[in-house]
Amino acid sequence: MTDTEIRHITPVGSNIFEDLGFEPAEAAQMKAQVQLEIDAAQSIKRQLMDEIAHWIEDNQLKQAEAAEVLNISRPRVSDVVNHKTTKFTIDALVAMLARTGKRVQVQVYT
Repeated sequence: MTDTEIRHITPVGSNIFEDLGFEPAEAAQMKAQVQLEIDAAQSIKRQLMDEIAHWIEDNQLKQAEAAEVLNISRPRVSDVVNHKTTKFTIDALVAMLARTGKRVQVQVYT
């Protein structure tokens, strides 16, 4: 039997870690750390999307033409160009760049 009953929803802006029973100070720290990780991932996605958008522009491609090369639908090209970061994973964007002939190199800073 599958449990499909929703027992609790954490309101927007609240701290899910507090709802899970963590002490307020620890919950705040955990929430801040998660937000840093989300922000970093979004930044990487935006950079990759910028590269794809520049490739489209530099090659004067229509979105349908870019979609064919990138192996995605035309609406997905629009999502890339409009930086809809939540719709893509980093690895999907890296794969798209590879299809354009570009290579992605990761550099870690300390």
